[in-house]
Amino acid sequence: MQYKIHGTVMQSVEIELARGEAVYTESGGMAWMAGDVEMHTDTRGGILKGLGRALAGESLFMTTYTCRGERGLVTFTPESPGKVLALELAPGQSLICQKDAFMVAQTSVSLEMHFRRRLGAGLFGGEGFILQKVTGPGLVFVELAGEIREYELAANQMLKVDPGHLAMYEPTVDYDITTVKGVTNVLFAGEGLFLATLRGPGKVWLQTMPLTNLAAKLGRYIATRK
Repeated sequence: MQYKIHGTVMQSVEIELARGEAVYTESGGMAWMAGDVEMHTDTRGGILKGLGRALAGESLFMTTYTCRGERGLVTFTPESPGKVLALELAPGQSLICQKDAFMVAQTSVSLEMHFRRRLGAGLFGGEGFILQKVTGPGLVFVELAGEIREYELAANQMLKVDPGHLAMYEPTVDYDITTVKGVTNVLFAGEGLFLATLRGPGKVWLQTMPLTNLAAKLGRYIATRK
């Protein structure tokens, strides 16, 4: 399988499949395709797994694209401005992603719901209790909002982040929520009452434009009916 990511702000992923190769995505995730490519849509693992994915921001049904000829081409596009990341996962390697980050993956990659066990992180962590977990082996593409910064945290190294900017992290990273100190900081700093506290070891991916921020900004220019 070969792929190429095109574009800057609204990127697309062009995947070239050889005979027998396949990738899967959520329903409606494909933009265009060419060649002898077969589509098959199901709940991918049963109704319970499908419901779990739906809670994590994906569709109940997933569509698999399999090349039946010599070559097939399938193109996928994101739902919002940002970046598409291609990640090669080793067997058993996992990543925890924000809701709706999953874009497309090889069929060997599993996608499932990830549940935050800490009450504070679930209530005030920006994405709620339910996240996405992808596990290898295989290649997976994720779509994240805005530009992306990667940080490799050493053991016990800490990073405090506005919760909406946390896009993805390795399971070895400890994630919790801390309260912003100082009444004036809470009322006038514009960062809200809570920050995400990330403690290493492990890698984290941060996004520069959370979709909630973008929606709030656009909302100012949308006329409301009186």
